[in-house]
Amino acid sequence: MHNRSAFELLHDPFLNKGTAFTPEERSKHHLEGLLPPTVETIDEQVARVLNQLDRWDNDLERYMHLRGLQALNRTLFYKVLTSDPERFLPLVYTPTVGDACEQFGHILTRPHGVYLPVTAKGRVRELLDNWGNKDVRFIVVTDGSRILGLGDLGASGMGIPIGKLSLYTACAGVPPELTLPVTLDVGTDNEGFLEDPMYAGLRQHRCDDQTYYEFIEEFVQAVQSLFPECCIQFEDFSMNHAAPLLAKYRDAVCCFNDDIQGTAGVALAGIHAACQAKGESIGEQRILFLGAGSAGTGIAELIVESIVVETGMTREEAMTRVRLFDVNGLLVRSRTDLLPFQQPFAADTDPCTDFVSAIRSFKPTGIIGVSTVHGAFNADVIRAMADINERPLIFPYSNPTSRAECTAQEAYDGTDGRVLFASGTPMPPVALHGRTIKPSQGNNVYIFPAMGMAILATGARHVPQEAFLAAARALATHVPDSFFDDGMLYPSRADIREVSLKVAGEVARTLAGMGLNRHRASDWDQRISDLAYTPSYG
Repeated sequence: MHNRSAFELLHDPFLNKGTAFTPEERSKHHLEGLLPPTVETIDEQVARVLNQLDRWDNDLERYMHLRGLQALNRTLFYKVLTSDPERFLPLVYTPTVGDACEQFGHILTRPHGVYLPVTAKGRVRELLDNWGNKDVRFIVVTDGSRILGLGDLGASGMGIPIGKLSLYTACAGVPPELTLPVTLDVGTDNEGFLEDPMYAGLRQHRCDDQTYYEFIEEFVQAVQSLFPECCIQFEDFSMNHAAPLLAKYRDAVCCFNDDIQGTAGVALAGIHAACQAKGESIGEQRILFLGAGSAGTGIAELIVESIVVETGMTREEAMTRVRLFDVNGLLVRSRTDLLPFQQPFAADTDPCTDFVSAIRSFKPTGIIGVSTVHGAFNADVIRAMADINERPLIFPYSNPTSRAECTAQEAYDGTDGRVLFASGTPMPPVALHGRTIKPSQGNNVYIFPAMGMAILATGARHVPQEAFLAAARALATHVPDSFFDDGMLYPSRADIREVSLKVAGEVARTLAGMGLNRHRASDWDQRISDLAYTPSYG
């Protein structure tokens, strides 16, 4: 029994301290002889992990090493992540997680989270109930149909929920034991995966829509039954499912879609910051999108709402400040191929199938890329934006890096350094006029972890659009004025923990002001500080 107890302690990632167990703890829990005799501090353990990471040849190997550490010692894993967010966030999430998902079946060692196959339809609650912890507050769930800009990766998309929830904890202090990654395996239409002997998901094509929506409904109801205070974050669902699911559940349960709303929040924050840099109002901006899927329309919708709230414009007036362009050209009213969620953004103007011509005609102050088309913001596009704007906004938001519409260097070079820039994935430093600029990354990591902490603190019943408006406004206020000269629009990732907690406070006040809170606090910032997880051995 003693050996079994010690074995379980060393294999429980929430309790394991490894070489940091004290002599007294080793004696009490019968760990003597099961560990090397040296007793180390957590900082000494971190130093060893850093030394180990330096020995690997590439970031995918480093990702695998960190995932192994996460499965072995959760405290040490988060201590490493928070020791240098600039270095480690790209390793545990974008861009490295894209490579990890593509190789997921080949690098899988110790499964983490819950996999719900559509073949278990009718038994979803039973499978969810197999998860050991009964106090789950956050589920990030994907069906693997549109992983980043990589498309249908099926069950291999599990890397996304795992990575997202790691950032909930590392960036905003959400206790890791309250989180659960989930993959809904409804099959895959990725023929390469279906033929791959190491693919770990169902070897069948995606199910029909009726079965799909029934399965989703069963999942949502099972979550409500088992984890009544849980918030569901929908992640990387295909365009044809993402918007309808959000429309169905946003007012029924506590949930949000990060691709639609989180992306919108971080983009709006970048626009707010750009307005500060230019000394203009948001009502003076005109934004043209390349890409009109759930992300593009989600950002456009939040921009419109922000313009209405902050300028007093009517919705109809605000709608004229955004236009969207997809593979078939500008979204205009004469088109007959638009999906329901795209139709409100159809402009009353002539058709246009050339993006540069759309720029010359609409004269946008900013362009946002959510197309996943690498290089789509070519020299002609950047030149057109530079010609009509003193300080053009250029946001190539697609990720991973291989799908970005342009590089930071291209945007800075093509505008002679006048650009206000943000990418969705990390970009290397830019050399310009004898100095080096670290380009901004407008990643959702600035929004969704803070949203999670605000939801935890308030016990929010729903997540309204006002929460994302509040998050965007708050985030923009934390960009140092000195960043604007170099075209940077987001805080340093090194400060992401501090910034996230402040953003969470603003969102919490918004949620409470709307009466959506289950919990009460006289000081939401203090409550959030008290709740925030800090990786240390107790």
